[in-house]
Amino acid sequence: MRLPSQKFWHGKKVLVTGHTGFKGGWLCVLLDILGCKTNGLSLDPVGKYNFFNTVKLKKVLYNDFRQDISNLKKLEKAVNKCKPEIIFHLAAQSSVIQSFKNSHDTIVSNIIGTANILEVIKQNKTIKSAVLITTDKVYQNYKIKKFFDENSQLGGDDIYSGSKACCELLVHSYRKSFIENSNCNVATVRAGNCFGGGDWTKERIVKDILETLTINKTLTLRSPEATRPWQHVIEPLIGYLLLAERLYSKNGKNFSEPWNFGPSLQQNMKVKNLVNLFKKKIGSKSKILIDKKSKKFHNKKIDIFESKDLNINSKKTYKKLLWKPRLSIENSVQMTVDWYNAFKLKKDLFEFTKNQINKYLKIK
Repeated sequence: MRLPSQKFWHGKKVLVTGHTGFKGGWLCVLLDILGCKTNGLSLDPVGKYNFFNTVKLKKVLYNDFRQDISNLKKLEKAVNKCKPEIIFHLAAQSSVIQSFKNSHDTIVSNIIGTANILEVIKQNKTIKSAVLITTDKVYQNYKIKKFFDENSQLGGDDIYSGSKACCELLVHSYRKSFIENSNCNVATVRAGNCFGGGDWTKERIVKDILETLTINKTLTLRSPEATRPWQHVIEPLIGYLLLAERLYSKNGKNFSEPWNFGPSLQQNMKVKNLVNLFKKKIGSKSKILIDKKSKKFHNKKIDIFESKDLNINSKKTYKKLLWKPRLSIENSVQMTVDWYNAFKLKKDLFEFTKNQINKYLKIK
Protein backbone atom coordinates (compact mmCIF):
# COMPACT_ATOMS: atom_id res chain seq x y z
CA MET A 1 0.00 0.00 0.00
CA ARG A 2 1.17 3.52 -0.80
CA LEU A 3 1.34 6.15 1.93
CA PRO A 4 1.18 9.96 1.59
CA SER A 5 4.42 11.60 0.47
CA GLN A 6 5.95 13.83 3.13
CA LYS A 7 7.98 15.52 0.41
CA PHE A 8 4.84 16.34 -1.60
CA TRP A 9 2.80 17.66 1.32
CA HIS A 10 5.44 19.68 3.16
CA GLY A 11 4.58 23.37 2.86
CA LYS A 12 1.44 22.82 0.75
CA LYS A 13 -1.36 25.34 1.37
CA VAL A 14 -4.49 23.34 2.16
CA LEU A 15 -8.06 24.35 2.98
CA VAL A 16 -10.27 21.93 4.94
CA THR A 17 -13.95 22.81 5.11
CA GLY A 18 -15.70 21.24 8.08
CA HIS A 19 -12.46 21.29 10.10
CA THR A 20 -14.32 21.65 13.42
CA GLY A 21 -16.07 18.32 12.85
CA PHE A 22 -14.85 14.86 13.80
CA LYS A 23 -13.51 13.70 10.43
CA GLY A 24 -12.23 17.14 9.40
CA GLY A 25 -10.42 17.45 12.73
CA TRP A 26 -8.56 14.16 12.28
CA LEU A 27 -7.62 15.27 8.76
CA CYS A 28 -6.11 18.51 10.12
CA VAL A 29 -3.92 16.54 12.55
CA LEU A 30 -2.75 14.35 9.67
CA LEU A 31 -1.94 17.40 7.55
CA ASP A 32 0.01 18.91 10.45
CA ILE A 33 2.11 15.74 10.72
CA LEU A 34 2.89 16.06 6.99
CA GLY A 35 4.00 19.69 7.40
CA CYS A 36 1.16 21.42 5.56
CA LYS A 37 0.03 25.02 5.94
CA THR A 38 -3.49 24.08 6.97
CA ASN A 39 -6.48 26.42 6.90
CA GLY A 40 -9.97 25.58 8.15
CA LEU A 41 -13.42 26.89 7.29
CA SER A 42 -16.46 25.78 9.24
CA LEU A 43 -19.14 26.63 11.75
CA ASP A 44 -18.23 26.52 15.44
CA PRO A 45 -17.81 23.03 16.91
CA VAL A 46 -21.00 21.55 18.37
CA GLY A 47 -21.60 20.28 21.90
CA LYS A 48 -19.91 20.37 25.27
CA TYR A 49 -17.35 17.84 24.06
CA ASN A 50 -15.99 17.86 20.52
CA PHE A 51 -12.80 16.76 18.79
CA PHE A 52 -11.70 20.27 17.78
CA ASN A 53 -11.63 21.78 21.28
CA THR A 54 -10.59 18.61 23.10
CA VAL A 55 -7.52 18.18 20.89
CA LYS A 56 -6.82 21.96 20.91
CA LEU A 57 -6.65 21.92 17.12
CA LYS A 58 -6.68 25.68 16.63
CA LYS A 59 -2.93 25.88 17.28
CA VAL A 60 -2.05 24.07 14.03
CA LEU A 61 -4.15 26.30 11.74
CA TYR A 62 -2.83 29.21 9.68
CA ASN A 63 -6.40 30.52 9.38
CA ASP A 64 -9.49 29.44 11.31
CA PHE A 65 -12.49 30.79 9.39
CA ARG A 66 -15.79 30.42 11.26
CA GLN A 67 -18.53 30.89 8.71
CA ASP A 68 -21.37 29.17 6.89
CA ILE A 69 -20.36 27.35 3.71
CA SER A 70 -23.64 28.50 2.12
CA ASN A 71 -22.42 32.13 2.07
CA LEU A 72 -20.59 32.39 -1.27
CA LYS A 73 -19.16 35.92 -0.78
CA LYS A 74 -17.60 35.05 2.57
CA LEU A 75 -16.26 31.82 1.15
CA GLU A 76 -14.64 33.65 -1.76
CA LYS A 77 -13.06 36.14 0.66
CA ALA A 78 -11.62 33.36 2.82
CA VAL A 79 -10.20 31.47 -0.18
CA ASN A 80 -8.64 34.64 -1.57
CA LYS A 81 -6.95 35.20 1.77
CA CYS A 82 -5.43 31.74 2.25
CA LYS A 83 -4.86 30.91 -1.45
CA PRO A 84 -5.05 27.10 -1.11
CA GLU A 85 -3.45 24.75 -3.60
CA ILE A 86 -5.57 21.84 -2.37
CA ILE A 87 -9.11 21.73 -0.94
CA PHE A 88 -10.79 18.99 1.08
CA HIS A 89 -14.50 19.71 1.30
CA LEU A 90 -16.09 18.00 4.32
CA ALA A 91 -18.45 20.73 5.59
CA ALA A 92 -21.96 19.25 5.62
CA GLN A 93 -24.97 18.24 7.66
CA SER A 94 -23.86 14.64 8.09
CA SER A 95 -26.69 12.91 9.96
CA VAL A 96 -29.54 10.93 8.41
CA ILE A 97 -31.59 11.49 11.56
CA GLN A 98 -31.04 15.26 11.53
CA SER A 99 -32.08 15.36 7.87
CA PHE A 100 -35.51 14.12 8.92
CA LYS A 101 -35.72 16.71 11.67
CA ASN A 102 -34.43 19.63 9.59
CA SER A 103 -34.61 18.84 5.89
CA HIS A 104 -34.19 22.41 4.60
CA ASP A 105 -30.94 23.08 6.49
CA THR A 106 -29.59 19.74 5.25
CA ILE A 107 -30.30 20.71 1.63
CA VAL A 108 -28.80 24.20 2.01
CA SER A 109 -25.68 22.97 3.76
CA ASN A 110 -25.00 19.98 1.54
CA ILE A 111 -26.14 21.08 -1.91
CA ILE A 112 -25.68 24.88 -1.85
CA GLY A 113 -22.47 24.50 0.15
CA THR A 114 -21.03 22.13 -2.45
CA ALA A 115 -22.16 24.40 -5.30
CA ASN A 116 -20.33 27.30 -3.63
CA ILE A 117 -17.12 25.30 -3.31
CA LEU A 118 -17.37 24.42 -7.00
CA GLU A 119 -17.94 28.08 -7.89
CA VAL A 120 -14.79 29.02 -6.00
CA ILE A 121 -12.81 26.26 -7.72
CA LYS A 122 -14.13 27.44 -11.10
CA GLN A 123 -12.97 31.02 -10.46
CA ASN A 124 -9.69 30.43 -8.63
CA LYS A 125 -6.37 29.69 -10.36
CA THR A 126 -4.34 28.72 -7.27
CA ILE A 127 -6.37 25.54 -6.60
CA LYS A 128 -4.82 22.52 -8.33
CA SER A 129 -6.53 19.63 -6.54
CA ALA A 130 -9.89 19.23 -4.79
CA VAL A 131 -11.38 16.24 -3.00
CA LEU A 132 -15.09 16.55 -2.19
CA ILE A 133 -16.34 14.12 0.43
CA THR A 134 -19.85 12.70 0.01
CA THR A 135 -20.95 9.39 1.58
CA ASP A 136 -21.49 5.67 1.00
CA LYS A 137 -25.21 6.44 1.19
CA VAL A 138 -25.29 8.10 -2.27
CA TYR A 139 -26.27 4.80 -3.88
CA GLN A 140 -29.90 3.91 -4.61
CA ASN A 141 -30.17 1.04 -2.15
CA TYR A 142 -32.91 -1.28 -3.40
CA LYS A 143 -30.98 -4.43 -2.45
CA ILE A 144 -30.44 -5.25 -6.12
CA LYS A 145 -26.69 -5.30 -5.56
CA LYS A 146 -24.95 -6.45 -2.44
CA PHE A 147 -21.89 -4.27 -3.00
CA PHE A 148 -22.06 -0.84 -4.66
CA ASP A 149 -19.18 0.25 -6.86
CA GLU A 150 -18.55 3.72 -8.28
CA ASN A 151 -20.77 3.05 -11.29
CA SER A 152 -23.81 1.94 -9.28
CA GLN A 153 -27.00 4.00 -9.57
CA LEU A 154 -27.12 7.12 -7.43
CA GLY A 155 -30.20 7.94 -5.39
CA GLY A 156 -31.54 8.28 -1.88
CA ASP A 157 -34.97 7.90 -0.31
CA ASP A 158 -34.02 9.97 2.74
CA ILE A 159 -33.08 13.66 2.48
CA TYR A 160 -29.49 13.18 3.62
CA SER A 161 -28.73 10.49 1.03
CA GLY A 162 -30.59 12.42 -1.67
CA SER A 163 -28.70 15.63 -0.91
CA LYS A 164 -25.36 13.85 -1.16
CA ALA A 165 -26.34 12.14 -4.43
CA CYS A 166 -27.15 15.64 -5.73
CA CYS A 167 -23.63 16.72 -4.76
CA GLU A 168 -22.20 13.93 -6.90
CA LEU A 169 -24.22 15.15 -9.89
CA LEU A 170 -23.19 18.75 -9.25
CA VAL A 171 -19.50 17.85 -9.20
CA HIS A 172 -19.87 15.92 -12.46
CA SER A 173 -21.70 18.84 -14.12
CA TYR A 174 -19.23 21.50 -12.95
CA ARG A 175 -16.32 19.32 -14.02
CA LYS A 176 -17.70 18.86 -17.53
CA SER A 177 -18.93 22.46 -17.90
CA PHE A 178 -16.13 24.50 -16.31
CA ILE A 179 -13.29 22.63 -14.61
CA GLU A 180 -12.21 19.91 -17.05
CA ASN A 181 -10.05 22.29 -19.13
CA SER A 182 -8.66 24.20 -16.15
CA ASN A 183 -5.52 23.57 -14.06
CA CYS A 184 -7.57 22.01 -11.26
CA ASN A 185 -8.69 18.38 -10.98
CA VAL A 186 -11.68 17.42 -8.84
CA ALA A 187 -12.86 14.09 -7.46
CA THR A 188 -15.56 12.84 -5.10
CA VAL A 189 -15.01 10.21 -2.41
CA ARG A 190 -17.36 7.83 -0.63
CA ALA A 191 -16.14 6.20 2.57
CA GLY A 192 -17.65 3.65 4.93
CA ASN A 193 -19.05 4.29 8.41
CA CYS A 194 -16.15 5.97 10.19
CA PHE A 195 -15.49 5.93 13.92
CA GLY A 196 -12.59 6.74 16.20
CA GLY A 197 -11.60 8.83 19.19
CA GLY A 198 -13.35 12.16 19.66
CA ASP A 199 -16.63 11.54 17.83
CA TRP A 200 -19.33 13.06 20.03
CA THR A 201 -21.77 13.57 17.14
CA LYS A 202 -25.36 13.10 18.30
CA GLU A 203 -27.07 9.77 17.63
CA ARG A 204 -23.93 8.02 16.43
CA ILE A 205 -23.73 4.40 17.55
CA VAL A 206 -20.10 4.45 18.72
CA LYS A 207 -20.74 7.58 20.81
CA ASP A 208 -23.72 5.86 22.42
CA ILE A 209 -21.69 2.71 23.02
CA LEU A 210 -18.87 4.53 24.80
CA GLU A 211 -21.15 6.76 26.86
CA THR A 212 -23.13 3.80 28.20
CA LEU A 213 -20.91 0.72 28.25
CA THR A 214 -18.00 2.46 30.03
CA ILE A 215 -20.25 3.11 33.05
CA ASN A 216 -22.25 -0.13 32.75
CA LYS A 217 -25.51 1.59 31.76
CA THR A 218 -28.09 -0.11 29.57
CA LEU A 219 -27.62 0.48 25.82
CA THR A 220 -30.72 0.56 23.61
CA LEU A 221 -30.40 -0.34 19.92
CA ARG A 222 -32.95 0.54 17.24
CA SER A 223 -31.43 -1.41 14.31
CA PRO A 224 -29.33 -4.28 15.72
CA GLU A 225 -29.44 -6.33 12.50
CA ALA A 226 -28.36 -3.49 10.18
CA THR A 227 -24.97 -4.02 8.54
CA ARG A 228 -22.51 -1.23 7.81
CA PRO A 229 -18.96 -0.95 6.38
CA TRP A 230 -17.23 0.05 9.64
CA GLN A 231 -13.74 1.57 9.52
CA HIS A 232 -11.43 3.68 11.64
CA VAL A 233 -11.43 7.32 10.52
CA ILE A 234 -7.69 7.25 9.70
CA GLU A 235 -8.19 4.71 6.91
CA PRO A 236 -10.19 6.77 4.36
CA LEU A 237 -8.33 9.99 5.25
CA ILE A 238 -5.07 8.40 4.11
CA GLY A 239 -6.85 7.52 0.88
CA TYR A 240 -8.07 11.09 0.40
CA LEU A 241 -4.48 12.32 0.68
CA LEU A 242 -3.25 9.80 -1.87
CA LEU A 243 -6.02 10.85 -4.25
CA ALA A 244 -5.22 14.56 -3.77
CA GLU A 245 -1.59 13.84 -4.69
CA ARG A 246 -2.66 12.07 -7.89
CA LEU A 247 -5.10 14.86 -8.81
CA TYR A 248 -2.23 17.37 -8.40
CA SER A 249 0.04 15.41 -10.77
CA LYS A 250 0.48 15.79 -14.54
CA ASN A 251 -1.91 12.87 -15.06
CA GLY A 252 -4.43 14.28 -12.58
CA LYS A 253 -7.31 14.33 -15.04
CA ASN A 254 -7.20 10.52 -15.10
CA PHE A 255 -8.24 10.54 -11.43
CA SER A 256 -11.04 13.14 -11.68
CA GLU A 257 -13.88 10.76 -10.91
CA PRO A 258 -15.70 9.14 -7.95
CA TRP A 259 -13.82 6.80 -5.59
CA ASN A 260 -14.94 4.36 -2.89
CA PHE A 261 -12.79 4.06 0.24
CA GLY A 262 -14.49 1.22 2.06
CA PRO A 263 -13.16 -1.36 4.54
CA SER A 264 -12.39 -4.99 3.81
CA LEU A 265 -15.44 -7.23 3.51
CA GLN A 266 -14.71 -8.75 6.93
CA GLN A 267 -15.41 -5.38 8.56
CA ASN A 268 -18.96 -5.28 7.27
CA MET A 269 -20.84 -6.41 10.34
CA LYS A 270 -24.14 -6.05 12.10
CA VAL A 271 -24.61 -3.25 14.62
CA LYS A 272 -25.15 -5.77 17.43
CA ASN A 273 -21.84 -7.48 16.61
CA LEU A 274 -19.96 -4.18 16.70
CA VAL A 275 -21.57 -3.42 20.07
CA ASN A 276 -20.50 -6.78 21.45
CA LEU A 277 -16.94 -6.22 20.24
CA PHE A 278 -16.79 -2.85 22.03
CA LYS A 279 -18.36 -4.43 25.11
CA LYS A 280 -15.65 -7.08 25.18
CA LYS A 281 -12.81 -4.54 24.73
CA ILE A 282 -14.23 -2.28 27.46
CA GLY A 283 -15.00 -5.17 29.82
CA SER A 284 -18.51 -3.83 30.32
CA LYS A 285 -21.38 -5.52 32.16
CA SER A 286 -24.04 -3.39 30.47
CA LYS A 287 -27.33 -4.86 29.25
CA ILE A 288 -28.32 -4.43 25.60
CA LEU A 289 -31.98 -3.70 24.83
CA ILE A 290 -33.75 -3.58 21.46
CA ASP A 291 -36.35 -0.88 20.70
CA LYS A 292 -37.08 -0.78 16.97
CA LYS A 293 -40.02 1.61 17.38
CA SER A 294 -38.52 4.16 19.76
CA LYS A 295 -40.74 7.25 20.03
CA LYS A 296 -37.57 9.32 19.69
CA PHE A 297 -37.30 8.27 16.04
CA HIS A 298 -40.89 7.28 15.23
CA ASN A 299 -43.62 9.74 16.21
CA LYS A 300 -46.23 12.06 14.71
CA LYS A 301 -43.60 14.46 13.35
CA ILE A 302 -40.97 12.07 11.99
CA ASP A 303 -40.67 8.43 11.00
CA ILE A 304 -37.00 7.77 10.39
CA PHE A 305 -35.91 4.94 8.10
CA GLU A 306 -32.49 3.78 6.96
CA SER A 307 -31.24 1.00 4.68
CA LYS A 308 -30.83 -2.31 6.48
CA ASP A 309 -27.71 -3.33 4.58
CA LEU A 310 -24.97 -1.17 3.09
CA ASN A 311 -21.81 -2.45 1.45
CA ILE A 312 -19.37 -0.71 -0.89
CA ASN A 313 -16.84 -2.13 -3.31
CA SER A 314 -13.42 -0.43 -3.37
CA LYS A 315 -11.62 -2.63 -5.91
CA LYS A 316 -10.99 0.32 -8.25
CA THR A 317 -9.31 2.25 -5.44
CA TYR A 318 -7.17 -0.73 -4.47
CA LYS A 319 -5.97 -1.13 -8.07
CA LYS A 320 -5.51 2.46 -9.26
CA LEU A 321 -4.52 4.30 -6.07
CA LEU A 322 -2.75 1.37 -4.34
CA TRP A 323 -4.77 2.15 -1.21
CA LYS A 324 -5.99 -0.62 1.05
CA PRO A 325 -7.34 -0.77 4.62
CA ARG A 326 -4.63 -1.70 7.12
CA LEU A 327 -6.56 -2.07 10.39
CA SER A 328 -8.67 -5.01 11.50
CA ILE A 329 -12.02 -4.19 13.07
CA GLU A 330 -10.59 -5.38 16.41
CA ASN A 331 -7.66 -2.94 16.17
CA SER A 332 -9.98 -0.11 15.10
CA VAL A 333 -12.19 -0.68 18.13
CA GLN A 334 -9.19 -0.94 20.46
CA MET A 335 -7.74 2.35 19.17
CA THR A 336 -11.07 4.06 19.79
CA VAL A 337 -11.37 2.68 23.32
CA ASP A 338 -7.75 3.73 24.03
CA TRP A 339 -8.49 7.29 22.85
CA TYR A 340 -11.50 7.62 25.13
CA ASN A 341 -9.52 6.21 28.06
CA ALA A 342 -6.87 8.88 27.36
CA PHE A 343 -9.63 11.50 27.39
CA LYS A 344 -10.89 10.31 30.77
CA LEU A 345 -7.32 10.38 32.13
CA LYS A 346 -6.94 13.97 30.85
CA LYS A 347 -3.92 13.19 28.69
CA ASP A 348 -2.63 15.51 25.95
CA LEU A 349 -5.06 14.43 23.25
CA PHE A 350 -3.31 16.26 20.43
CA GLU A 351 -0.17 14.24 21.07
CA PHE A 352 -2.20 11.08 21.67
CA THR A 353 -3.98 11.50 18.32
CA LYS A 354 -0.68 12.19 16.54
CA ASN A 355 0.81 9.06 18.11
CA GLN A 356 -2.09 6.93 16.89
CA ILE A 357 -1.64 8.30 13.37
CA ASN A 358 2.14 7.85 13.43
CA LYS A 359 1.75 4.23 14.59
CA TYR A 360 -0.68 3.65 11.73
CA LEU A 361 1.80 5.09 9.20
CA LYS A 362 4.45 2.64 10.41
CA ILE A 363 2.28 -0.48 10.04
CA LYS A 364 3.83 -2.87 7.53
